[in-house]
Amino acid sequence: MDLDFLSSTMVTLLKAVPMTLLLFFLSIFFGGLLALVIVAMRVSGNPILSGFAKGYIFVFRGSPLLIQMFLIFYGLAQFSVIRYSFLWPFLREPVVCAILSLALCTAGYSAEIFRGGIRAVSPKEIEAARSIGMSGFLLVRRIIAPIAFRHALPAYSTEIVLMMKSTALASLVTVWEVTGVAQRLISQTYRTMEVFICAAIIYLVLNFIILQATALLEYSLSRHRRAIPPALKA
Repeated sequence: MDLDFLSSTMVTLLKAVPMTLLLFFLSIFFGGLLALVIVAMRVSGNPILSGFAKGYIFVFRGSPLLIQMFLIFYGLAQFSVIRYSFLWPFLREPVVCAILSLALCTAGYSAEIFRGGIRAVSPKEIEAARSIGMSGFLLVRRIIAPIAFRHALPAYSTEIVLMMKSTALASLVTVWEVTGVAQRLISQTYRTMEVFICAAIIYLVLNFIILQATALLEYSLSRHRRAIPPALKA
């Protein structure tokens, strides 16, 4: 392989990393907030809210992300109520549509992951908290949320990694992130192997950093579960 071409390709692709990170962080942030709303509706006990949450999760988990992205990017413009609303200056931007589709999709998966974490909370811990006067928001903030997040973190870290890889689909709606720039380079140079190897290395490094960060977070949240050294027991 031509090392000069590989180095120049890597430099070109690295310039697109900020766009990839923008798509990733904003979609995870807004998707996480929406997931909290969906899971709250899902476990609320209200049949209307719970039914809506179930329908949302079914739609966004059951349909391909690529189709969702195309429907948002190309489909919303078909409605005059959208084109003539205050939302149109935002929704006509490819980056906004890509973030919106990624956030809506990950919210469906994350909501089910968070619901699994909530179900993992022991009823005895909730009863113990209520016995000392905790209820409502304080119970959620001090007991349910920390325990549920700790149980959900391993599965949620997988969803985060999948979202990093899913940002590559944004290139199909003309967002020039790493994969989009890689495809443009291939169309100019016809050197598919070298370009995609460089792109794969970038994604591997980014995902490695994400996995290490989530592993560190999980480690810090599970200190109470680690065995006490014999010397300290004595």
